[in-house]
Amino acid sequence: LAHPDRPPSPVNVTVTQLKANSATVSWDVPEGDVVIGYAILQQRQDGQMQRFIREVNTTNRACVLWDLAEDADYIIQVQSIGLYGESQASKRVHFRTLKETDRLPSNSSNQGDITMEGLDKDRQLQTGEIIIIVAVLLMWAAVIALFCRQYDIIKDNDSNNNKEKTKPSSEHSTPERLSGGLLRSK
Repeated sequence: LAHPDRPPSPVNVTVTQLKANSATVSWDVPEGDVVIGYAILQQRQDGQMQRFIREVNTTNRACVLWDLAEDADYIIQVQSIGLYGESQASKRVHFRTLKETDRLPSNSSNQGDITMEGLDKDRQLQTGEIIIIVAVLLMWAAVIALFCRQYDIIKDNDSNNNKEKTKPSSEHSTPERLSGGLLRSK
């Protein structure tokens, strides 16, 4: 039985981007429920390895499973984490990692090819990253230039004040008191 304040179990749990040592698991959460994280139970079907991944304060609906054994069978289940606890585990999903020798054909040039689509997305991401990096560097250069300008102004003002303080005493600037009156030294 599900607790009324707990979120419902994730649905549409799928495994994609299968490789020899990694895979990506993704899922959906029913609308309207407050979900603040997820928990994934990953288990090798032969029972040799089990891993529990728990992430909170995230809205991610996917996770990369890493350090998997090649050509091995796995079972995964996903739970939603809500404000008042965890959901029931999703339905079990079975998948098998690839062999190291299993590769997508490198000479394919179809428009719908997975590798070509992935390259385009990576290239757009890199361009966006470069733009952000350049903007941040320009802002830092402006801040440094402004600081140097302000430093020069402060340094100039400070050196002018020091010159006035270190002027040699002249005969007109040091009054001496003798018998209650002011006399100037000669």
